[in-house]
Amino acid sequence: MPSAGELLVSSLRQHSVDVVFGIPGTHNLGIYAHLDRHGLRHVTPRHEQGAGYAADGYARVSGRPGVVITTTGPGVLNAAAAAGQAYSDSVPMLLISPGMPSGHRGGEGLLHETRDQSAALAAVCAASHRVRDPAELPGLLATVFTRLTSGRPRPVHLEIPYDLIDTEVDAAPLPPLPAAAPVADDRAVAAAAHTLAAARRPVVVAGGGARRATGELRDIAEALAAPVVTTANGKGVLPESHRLSLGAALHVPEVQQLLASADAVLAVGTELSETDTWNGPPRLTGRVVRVDIDPGQMHRNATADHPLTGDAAQVLTGLLGHLRSVPAHPRSGRRSGDTPPPAVRSAVRDYGRRWRDVTGALRAALPEDAVLTNDSAMACYFGALTGFPTERPGRFLYPTGFGTLGYALPAAVGASLASPGRPVAALSGDGGLQFTVNELATAVEVGAPLPVVVVSNGGYGMIRQEMTERGQPTVGVDLAVPDFPAIARAYGGDGCHVASPAELRDAVGKALGVPGPTVVVVPEPPASSTAPSA
Repeated sequence: MPSAGELLVSSLRQHSVDVVFGIPGTHNLGIYAHLDRHGLRHVTPRHEQGAGYAADGYARVSGRPGVVITTTGPGVLNAAAAAGQAYSDSVPMLLISPGMPSGHRGGEGLLHETRDQSAALAAVCAASHRVRDPAELPGLLATVFTRLTSGRPRPVHLEIPYDLIDTEVDAAPLPPLPAAAPVADDRAVAAAAHTLAAARRPVVVAGGGARRATGELRDIAEALAAPVVTTANGKGVLPESHRLSLGAALHVPEVQQLLASADAVLAVGTELSETDTWNGPPRLTGRVVRVDIDPGQMHRNATADHPLTGDAAQVLTGLLGHLRSVPAHPRSGRRSGDTPPPAVRSAVRDYGRRWRDVTGALRAALPEDAVLTNDSAMACYFGALTGFPTERPGRFLYPTGFGTLGYALPAAVGASLASPGRPVAALSGDGGLQFTVNELATAVEVGAPLPVVVVSNGGYGMIRQEMTERGQPTVGVDLAVPDFPAIARAYGGDGCHVASPAELRDAVGKALGVPGPTVVVVPEPPASSTAPSA
């Protein structure tokens, strides 16, 4: 009979897991003993937070759950920040850890003891399950993977008491359960279609929930002749070269004014939250049609006049069918060439102009289908979010809601494993990179080419700016900048400093042909043409 540890590993394989990220420890050895035999590739980041971000990047690019295995106590708590980020951005992640022994009733003195480890993880994950009987593992994992792959994906924690991991179990892995999404009522879809068809100034807002409905979203937008703006997580769901695309520009004031003047807004798979607009939920005065797999989203941040709960692709297909049978009013004063309005498109194009040389050089150096991972850095949210055009979803990874630092480098490692051979690059600041700079070692071991572009401003530039605007001393934000290329070389990678967009483009292009990470440091552009503040 297999042990609980082997049953866990074989069940992961049953659910198509082929890569896991984690660090072995005393309490999880009974899991690690079976990884090789069941064909699971193990990647060892240098910190559990890096493991979580790598799993997040893997999930966003592959569309499959990222899996993390840690040990008890500090190991799993180190991964909690990454789990919080995955929860905020609706990323499927399974976080597996041992727990205190099955008969433990609390106390002190056990190795890695945490007062209530499962409760701590439940606070940042969608759920935390503590196994009581190893025989329940197959059914529990089948349920968990259904949750991770259907509905709104969010991280789940699984805890197995460490005294049970080597226990023999008379059980076998179970196949995945069939996923079932709610189906929107056709009468409700027809009513929403009438509202959209009657609109003279419709606008489409698309979030991460529209990632699997790209064709349907394009068809709807074209049928309505409606401009499309996306969230950071929705970036690329409509190719940003499309004539109707405004890109990921919900934070641009002129786009918010466009939304406020719209007589109908179709919001697909988006929270419409402060982290999308940067200054509170959008002001919507027109009728609102919301499409979301999560019914709890329907009236959050904007009340839905037409709440349509269901899979985005199915609902949009239904909407399109009804739209084609409903005569549309002529768009008031609008020609197809003026959608989006030129002034709004110009405002989006000009936003973040301070960083445009950096983002333009990156875009020129990277193939169209490359993945760019980002950190919570000014060059990313002011620059790349609008200034790095993307043609497909899952090609621009950014830690939106939770806003963690240190995401870009380990997420790029995960992204490279999710799609071997696809070019991947990371964009970070000098402050954020130091949170996870040790993951350069992991990138060396993975071996995929990885340009890591660091825009250096000597610390936490955004917080420094906010302190200055408040008229207070700038405390704790000015950091000594290490020699990042030397650090990369010490780990076995490479690196250089560049001083111009042409040098940056050439350095990134060269790095794409070299195995392992290449850190490219570029100074922050001068503030002579500062982007509008959020």
